[in-house]
Amino acid sequence: MSWARSHLCSALSLAAVSARGATAEGAARRWLSAWPAPQEPGMEYQDAVRMLNTLQTNASYLEQVKRQRSDPQAQLEAMEVYLVRSGLQVEDLNRLNIIHVTGTKGKGSTCAFTERILRNYGLKTGFFSSPHLVQVRERIRINGKPISPELFTKHFWRLYHQLEEFKDDSHISMPAYFRFLTLMAFHVFLQEKVDLAVVEVGIGGAYDCTNIIRKPVVCGVSSLGIDHTSLLGDTVEKIAWQKGGIFKPGVPAFTVLQPEGPLAVLRDRAQQTSCPLYLCPPLEALEEGGLPLTLGLEGEHQRSNAALALQLAHSWLEQRDHQDIRELKVSRPGTRGQLPLAPVFHPTSHMRHGLRDTEWPGRTQVLRRGPLTWYLDGAHTTSSMQACARWYCQSLQRSKRPSGGPEVHVLLFNSTGDRDSAALLKLLQPCRFDYAVFCPNLTEVSSTENADQQNFTVTLDQVLLRCLQHQQHWSCLAEKQAGPDLWSGPGGGAEPGGPGGSLLLALHPPHSASTDSLVFSCISHALQWISQGRDPIFQPPNPPRSLLSHPTASSGASILREAAAVHVLVTGSLHLVGGVLKLLEPSLSQ
Repeated sequence: MSWARSHLCSALSLAAVSARGATAEGAARRWLSAWPAPQEPGMEYQDAVRMLNTLQTNASYLEQVKRQRSDPQAQLEAMEVYLVRSGLQVEDLNRLNIIHVTGTKGKGSTCAFTERILRNYGLKTGFFSSPHLVQVRERIRINGKPISPELFTKHFWRLYHQLEEFKDDSHISMPAYFRFLTLMAFHVFLQEKVDLAVVEVGIGGAYDCTNIIRKPVVCGVSSLGIDHTSLLGDTVEKIAWQKGGIFKPGVPAFTVLQPEGPLAVLRDRAQQTSCPLYLCPPLEALEEGGLPLTLGLEGEHQRSNAALALQLAHSWLEQRDHQDIRELKVSRPGTRGQLPLAPVFHPTSHMRHGLRDTEWPGRTQVLRRGPLTWYLDGAHTTSSMQACARWYCQSLQRSKRPSGGPEVHVLLFNSTGDRDSAALLKLLQPCRFDYAVFCPNLTEVSSTENADQQNFTVTLDQVLLRCLQHQQHWSCLAEKQAGPDLWSGPGGGAEPGGPGGSLLLALHPPHSASTDSLVFSCISHALQWISQGRDPIFQPPNPPRSLLSHPTASSGASILREAAAVHVLVTGSLHLVGGVLKLLEPSLSQ
């Protein structure tokens, strides 16, 4: 793994490329430049993160797993070896009273809801999640807060040196990036003496490195869909088999309503494992006869995640014989689809406040800044993108119309890995954006001083060519947009947001299907063009003149400066959202 790749972001020069501009290969060549020399690692936080980055990032780990997937069980066993080398036994993890959560979409939000509920009971919580948005220490949280740079640095070097002692000619001493962080999280949680740990699965379940957990208190499976097909399989049923791999004998597990095929797979996996699996009733069942629940996360799809979180928290408290739960009136509603339904109860005040106070940046998040409104959601699967588009359009419907001029709608998009960006962009086409902007997940032209934003896993030309491919997909889709509305069901005349109705019609005056599109070399330059200095917090000094070098960029800048309101949807990648948040919310980097 070369140091040059870690500094690929510094090799990007500014570019704004029109859909009718140069070829992808030619544009990429013009953006190439030399990489700077690496810095030697020290004992500071950024140096710890730089050393962590040499262990590969998650994308590189995926490629490694693809090559070794003929024996994934051996990889799980290797994780146990690393755990022992680090000074822990598998049985030590039982002391963490773990809530283990998997799923395709919503598992992170479910974990955030669950952690916040249990923290409201005065419990000391640990929370391990991925990926991070701005700083890698976000992945390991105590009582909802990322561990401090000092604590991260201390635990990183302690674990790194412990594992390095086993280095020899026949063994690799260091686990890959995600495995290392998983081990580190276990050590942090044990040494900080948390009452419980909420652990989000990285990818899949059965062979995910978090699945060395033998005796969690409770498990959860959020909504299933298609993602990571090269690792997990190309059908939802195959993916369900992987997700059901976290089930453990005698450990209760809960899942939300799934399509019949994957639900049957989960049911079979649970039976084979002697795991009691329950189907969560919808949130409406828990609200019936009581006050409606307020969620801290926006979007209708978050109600499913909240329903699962309530069951996970209730089960954990019940097994700990918590007084609040002993006094709770619970009904057992029977079965559905050969699965017993989870209990119905009225959430306690601690539960209600936990749901209300949950924060999970980068997921259905809205930032209002003067005339600009930023809508941030890291959707990266077709099902989550559909939910994102619904949330965005419903948010627009609720927003107050400006009286002094036109509104402009902008899409900022990127997608990575083996995901089908054309399919994702197709779901966004009916939103009728005025401009579509594409850029790599790189905050600055040069980010060598911020190790959290460095990436070892892709070459410079790959990230640039990928953005130009997105732009080409968008242009092709725009030419076909004159066809029927992608979101209308059989009842096309229904009210927006109603069953079978279109959420994406007449949200703002219709215009030409040929949306103007631009590609920028980094997130900062994309935000500078979109905001035109009108965001009161994002005020970079002296934007490059080349931002307006293309006619589309120049004419669009005038329109953005004069608009009464600018609505910007940022989506397609959590890493993109994280880079945007780093610039729009500088406090997250402190």
